[in-house]
Amino acid sequence: MIKTIKEDIQNIKKFDPAARTSLEILLSYPGLWAVWIHRVAHKLWNCKIKTIARWISTWNRFLTGIEIHPGAQIGRCLFIDHGMGVVIGETAIIGDNCTLYHSVTLGGTSLEKGKRHPTLGKNVIVGAGAKVLGPITLGDNSSVGANSVVIKSVPENVTAVGIPARFSKPDKPNVKKEIADKLFNAYGMSNDIEDPEANAINLLLNHIEKLDKALCQMQTELKSQNIHLNIHWPTIQDCSFDEEGLHIHEADITKTTKENDEAKENKIAP
Repeated sequence: MIKTIKEDIQNIKKFDPAARTSLEILLSYPGLWAVWIHRVAHKLWNCKIKTIARWISTWNRFLTGIEIHPGAQIGRCLFIDHGMGVVIGETAIIGDNCTLYHSVTLGGTSLEKGKRHPTLGKNVIVGAGAKVLGPITLGDNSSVGANSVVIKSVPENVTAVGIPARFSKPDKPNVKKEIADKLFNAYGMSNDIEDPEANAINLLLNHIEKLDKALCQMQTELKSQNIHLNIHWPTIQDCSFDEEGLHIHEADITKTTKENDEAKENKIAP
């Protein structure tokens, strides 16, 4: 017991720069209180004293603002930072050295009995406001960005961001652990996270730009052979994007086409 207490305090000192002394942590970290009270409730739950266990968990929520069902299984060195609004369901399993921020939900999506809450591997970080729902698994060293909604399993060494969450490219083995040991991946986010949706949009824009250049080259080649088409091929510069979507400025295209026709007539005129 003493070893576990010391381990939990050292873990908070390691990952929270605001933590100054062991006494301060003991007196002012509700996330720490919540975990310790849960360990008592969980033992009673396993001993089939379930009503008392639920009563203790309810007082735990009243005292700390953190709701942990006594049936949840929690490993070593869980750090609940800030903590207010955290909800951990009955069949949730949390591995060693995980970090949860405020307003995180490890919830279920089914009314059926059995495993219905998430399983977190080792060294998992779940950012503030994130919702991890259903009997899914978050692999070792994975992260969930703040306010993300995760409804399918996350592989190891991967960051999930967005609603619903999308996955970044897998990190190198143990890189998340190295970050946690040195810089710490606060709120499940880091500056080098790649958004797969943004990457896809950038690839599409690059492809459109190449198509624009190809069309312009085709138009130039046709003109060199005295083949004139009565159309204007809009480029990406002729378009704009707003809340309603992508727009091609027909008025500008018509004006440009008219100016081009007038220039041709002026050249032909004696």
